[in-house]
Amino acid sequence: MKIHAFYRVFQHYFSPRRMTQFVDMFRVKNNTSIIDVGGNTLNWSYILVQPKVLVGNIATEDRDEGQFSFRKIDGTKLPFGDESFDIAYSNSVIEHVGNWDKQVKFADEVRRVAKYYYVQTPNRWFFIEPHFITPFIHFLPRPLFRRLLPFFSMWYWVQRPTPQEVTDIMGEIKLLDKAQMRELFPDAQLIEEKFMFFTKSLIAVRAPPRS
Repeated sequence: MKIHAFYRVFQHYFSPRRMTQFVDMFRVKNNTSIIDVGGNTLNWSYILVQPKVLVGNIATEDRDEGQFSFRKIDGTKLPFGDESFDIAYSNSVIEHVGNWDKQVKFADEVRRVAKYYYVQTPNRWFFIEPHFITPFIHFLPRPLFRRLLPFFSMWYWVQRPTPQEVTDIMGEIKLLDKAQMRELFPDAQLIEEKFMFFTKSLIAVRAPPRS
């Protein structure tokens, strides 16, 4: 089994519910302008409305396809003016941008380029680490976590990464907790997404007020 197939099982369970919540909370219409920072088109296939979405990602190339525009951009320095979009959306990206300083820049840019925003990230204290698919050992100090990775990680068993690949991905990922998300998004409502009574994900939301 390829590891992305394993991820997809969980994505197809959580993402449609999350996107339904998103559409309702922000009252998304076909003419709503959205920047998806660091994303792709998959989550947008779970909803019936077709907003105008600019997908900004360092791994894409500039092009336009139907409702989507794709731009190769860095989420820590977005090349758009203040409130250029109705909504800034980001799903499981902020934990990948690097150290805390870069996460601060990413959060500031998301808050700046749109009037409203929706930013989801895995919870640091959930009992399974979602990238390496390990139970509990990600709570340990990094050196010990790395030493135990070959014995407890489904990602490691399937991917068989080189030592450098392990170094690279461990250096890239910095999971966040509730206090850090509140610090990054001080004007947001923080929603806790639950799984088996535990907080699996954290979602920072600045949504339009309900009339």
